[in-house]
Amino acid sequence: MIKPKTYINSLLSGLFCIQHAVSIAQNKIQEDSTNITVTYFKDGLPERYTGNDFNYNINDTGGVNLLQQLLRKFFNWLGNLFGIDIDFIDYETLEYIVYGLLATGALYLLIKFLLQSPMSSVFKTEEKTIENFGYIEEDIQQVNFENLIKVALKEKNYRLATRYLYLKSLKNLTNKNIIDWHYDKTNSDYLNEISDDSIKQLFKRISYIYDYVWYGEFAIDENAFNKNQDDFLTLNKRING
Repeated sequence: MIKPKTYINSLLSGLFCIQHAVSIAQNKIQEDSTNITVTYFKDGLPERYTGNDFNYNINDTGGVNLLQQLLRKFFNWLGNLFGIDIDFIDYETLEYIVYGLLATGALYLLIKFLLQSPMSSVFKTEEKTIENFGYIEEDIQQVNFENLIKVALKEKNYRLATRYLYLKSLKNLTNKNIIDWHYDKTNSDYLNEISDDSIKQLFKRISYIYDYVWYGEFAIDENAFNKNQDDFLTLNKRING
């Protein structure tokens, strides 16, 4: 059993050793006498860092998106090129303008596409009935287009005569088994069915004339009709040749 006196003496001896070691370590530490220059921020810091480059609230989502970055780089380049200040530009508003222009352009192209034949028939109230026969119900093989063309020309209805010329060409193509006629097929459907390149190009030409005159509802006189009729006659000769 350790005596209390012996335990206290050991404890005091240990504390003395620790104190002696700390004293030695302190004597070895050197103080840093280097002069320190303190630099302070200049006054007017917010005024010297203005513009959208330092505007971190330009996008409510917490950052600047790719489009805004591209717009910023473009206008910065433009400003440097002409030596002008463009800090007044609000890139967030400009982004919405760009989106609006893109949406308008897409809508314009969509409408323009839909108005092309045969999609234009979706927006038109053109009757399916032509004179004395139903265009949908009647078999195209039973129609005498020669007589219909003569009547239309006698009435100086060159637009209707052009339609008869086109339907007559479809009838001739069907009779030669070049196409398989059906009332709800499109010009593109028939074009894909034609294997002869020469006939395909001629048919493409008359389809353009027909779309322009009939669906485009453009006025056409006798001279224009006679000129267009030559293309139809050339196709019919090639079909029957």
